[in-house]
Amino acid sequence: MKKLFIALLLMISAVTTYAQPNSDSLAYQLQRKKINAMLDVRTKKFSQYDESLSQHTGIFGLQTKKDIRRSNDILMDIVSADNEIFQQLKILLDYRTFQQTQVQSQSQEAGDKALAYMTTINKLRDELEKVNNQAAADERSNDRMKIILYSIIGILFLSILYYITRKTAAK
Repeated sequence: MKKLFIALLLMISAVTTYAQPNSDSLAYQLQRKKINAMLDVRTKKFSQYDESLSQHTGIFGLQTKKDIRRSNDILMDIVSADNEIFQQLKILLDYRTFQQTQVQSQSQEAGDKALAYMTTINKLRDELEKVNNQAAADERSNDRMKIILYSIIGILFLSILYYITRKTAAK
């Protein structure tokens, strides 16, 4: 019985796992690609910032206000890119949390279904046992009724035979 239950549970979980399109996983993969692309852009901006720090267009090889402003603008772009990456990472983590919650709920649902199936099987088994017991009791009762009926018919036949033989003997 346990082997049957385990096989049934595995079949149910396999069907529920492979029957649904895995769209959340696809969304997760797309989000990862988006974040990786944003990280590549951030890396390029950081190399631009590093180059802008090394640029000295002023007199005697010093940085001018324009150089410093350009470096600060690039740095602000990097910060805004970082903020956007953090937001997208939060979305990615929310996808992962959603997937884990969904897997747990599906697992719980499969366990509940298996428990319900076991309960139904046990109820049906009990009902079958009751019906079999009732059928056996009815069969015994039917056998007793047949014996009583045959006895009555036999006694009636013997009584008629006795009555006929007495009448013929009296004549």
